[in-house]
Amino acid sequence: MSDFRPSQVPYRAEEITIPADVTPERVPTHIVDYSDAEQTDEQLFQEISKANVICIVYAVNNKKSIEKVISHWIPLINENTDKDSRVPLILVGNKSDLVEHSSMETILPIMNQYSEIETCVECSAKNLKNISELFYYAQKAVLHPTGPLYCPEKKAMKSLCVKALTRIFKVSDLDNDGILNDNELNFFQRTCFNTPLEPQALEDVKNVVRKNLTDGVCDNGLSLKGFLFLHTLFIQRGRHETTWTVLRRFGYDDDLELNQDYLFPPLKIPPDCTTELNHNAYLFLQSVFDKHDKDRDCALSPEELADLFDVFPYMPWGPDVNNTVCTNEQGWITYQGYLSQWTLTTYLDVQRCLEYLGYLGYSIIAEQESHAAGITVTRAKKIDLQKKQTQRSVFRCNVFGDIGSGKSGFLQAFLGSNLMRQKTVKEEHKSYYAISTTYVYGQEKYLLLHEVFPDFDYLSDADLACDIVCLVYDVSNPYSFEYCAKVFKQYFMDSKTPCMMIAAKSDLPEVKQMYGCSPLEFCRKHKMPPPQSFTCNTAAAPSRDIYTKLTTMAMYPHVSQADLKSSTFWLRASVGATVFAVLGFAMYRVLLKPR
Repeated sequence: MSDFRPSQVPYRAEEITIPADVTPERVPTHIVDYSDAEQTDEQLFQEISKANVICIVYAVNNKKSIEKVISHWIPLINENTDKDSRVPLILVGNKSDLVEHSSMETILPIMNQYSEIETCVECSAKNLKNISELFYYAQKAVLHPTGPLYCPEKKAMKSLCVKALTRIFKVSDLDNDGILNDNELNFFQRTCFNTPLEPQALEDVKNVVRKNLTDGVCDNGLSLKGFLFLHTLFIQRGRHETTWTVLRRFGYDDDLELNQDYLFPPLKIPPDCTTELNHNAYLFLQSVFDKHDKDRDCALSPEELADLFDVFPYMPWGPDVNNTVCTNEQGWITYQGYLSQWTLTTYLDVQRCLEYLGYLGYSIIAEQESHAAGITVTRAKKIDLQKKQTQRSVFRCNVFGDIGSGKSGFLQAFLGSNLMRQKTVKEEHKSYYAISTTYVYGQEKYLLLHEVFPDFDYLSDADLACDIVCLVYDVSNPYSFEYCAKVFKQYFMDSKTPCMMIAAKSDLPEVKQMYGCSPLEFCRKHKMPPPQSFTCNTAAAPSRDIYTKLTTMAMYPHVSQADLKSSTFWLRASVGATVFAVLGFAMYRVLLKPR
């Protein structure tokens, strides 16, 4: 067999590409050689700017060649690369066939001095020793760089890496007890590496941690300290691809930020369609609530809520949320309120909902392709109208009324808050939304109330787009009804959106409205149900009957006026509502009992 290696080596090798299918990482590698005998400095600088990794070759038998690595090549490369994103360097000791000794003793101080040097490989171009290893390490330096993960000077992981791995630990800690038990470790292993850990391998991992850390293993499970220690060990032993595999599986990019593609997977929403959470997403969110409701009171205290959102880069819910959904007597968000807020976010801003699901690790824990798998896009509303039925679970009611008419009170009453309790809410914590569940024909539905700012000349499409309109006037103010009549005539008289008139503050003496006809006559003329008396000035929680009526009208916009006036229609619609509300709470209690 003849030897094709040239006796005369050219100054510069031709550019070549190693195809993806012959490399361990399945990534094509483009190799570019440089020779100062044939090329200019300008050409060199251009190639440096394009490179993902640079190999600096020195001769192991030439001391001056080694010295030139630090006197010339590293400073030149650093001058032509961005300080914040240095290109990884591989030191290559060539001509190892000519010497008996290793150059590593001379090279190690250089490696310690420059953190951008990933590794050093000694090889021989003549007898091909370690040549394939050299390009493997070059690929590894790009795909699994040490730089973002680890600080060699401090011999510790960098803060961004610690932060990312801490989030991963918390997402993987399915029961939120602060340790990863064997089941959680196996799920984590399967999620990241597609293979479970054998019982002995699992024990070996824990033993390594036990030997090095006193509190790395607790109750036979891996603590956060132990988890971080393991990853530090992987990196120190040159196995940083293990840590990168974990980080990338949990959505992180090369800068240890959550990837935009991970947080915002594609989701097509045609016009006239709405977005809701599906059954699997609700189950996941229930499990998240469950693991953070430590005292099992079916509500999240401020501490429990902060713990839940600890995996977020910011606190997503402000104090207004406590006035948007149901809370307990202490003002803490209840189980029902928690699911309601998620439902509201999904309906109003599905991209934000996807982002939030991403922070919680929905697609990973629920084993879905992306967070978009948790979203149902409803069919177009016009098809619902044609078929006279809907599969939707969330209905939007826009609430119109003049200043002081009682709109805010109407929203808060839906959450069980009477007038006395409403007065304790700070102005800056008020919300223009309220969402909770109602029951129509025994089915649980969400009704979303939105208070529209009373600026008659500036009503946007969003202010007008809804399933039902609520027109609120104050029975004790003679000029209050006129605004409702104007809004109806201008925007809703010719639309197919059902409307309901609310006679608010009905506990106060009713006065004649200064309008061409009475509210009752107006409703008759425009084929609306008669005005519904309403007050939130009650000793107990205000009545919820009106909200069931609104949801029913939203679900059945085609129902005739005669049916709407029939008391048996409303009775059929609301039957079982109380029973279902109690059952829903009881069922949650039952689900908690095994734990």
